[in-house]
Amino acid sequence: MIGRLRGTIIEKQPPKVLIEVAGVGYDVFMPMTCFYELPENGQEVIVLTHFAVREDAQVLYGFNQEQERELFRELIKVNGVGPKLALAILSGMSASQFISAVEQSEIKTLVKLPGVGNKTAQRLIVEMKDRIKSFGEQSSSASSVVDTGSIQKSANQIESEAVSALVSLGYKPQEASRIINKVIKPDMDCEMLIREALKSAL
Repeated sequence: MIGRLRGTIIEKQPPKVLIEVAGVGYDVFMPMTCFYELPENGQEVIVLTHFAVREDAQVLYGFNQEQERELFRELIKVNGVGPKLALAILSGMSASQFISAVEQSEIKTLVKLPGVGNKTAQRLIVEMKDRIKSFGEQSSSASSVVDTGSIQKSANQIESEAVSALVSLGYKPQEASRIINKVIKPDMDCEMLIREALKSAL
């Protein structure tokens, strides 16, 4: 199992990042709450990973903190919740926000996440309530966070990438476009736009 990667960021295409380690490029899918904290292309990064193996695919999921990875692993144990839905859940809210929603039995908050209906929300609350009691405070970040400014992109490119990211997280294309158009502003970069879109969806 691949549990940790330390390498250079080659490309970021939310929610996927390409990390080169010793000449090998790894595609890593990350919750947007973790993706926001990544340094820019060309910078070194350390991510904790979960390696998911299915009959038709082998996928790496990445996290900045141990609590995020452990929560992801607990989520995929819930009946009806696979890695893709777990990724969407942790993209729509941080680990601490999700834990709070479960503790307070906030079904209305959970159903606003893509792919989460009433039954899934109820199942999450029932099955996760006992598990999250073992979660301590978040551990220190595993990634190197360096803000060097983003490469300038056209407004259309930023909007297109943001819509694609939401679709990857489980939103339907039409719904993704509607949410993006609702929150987009001229001075937003792609990550800021996705962040605001996910926030407005809750």
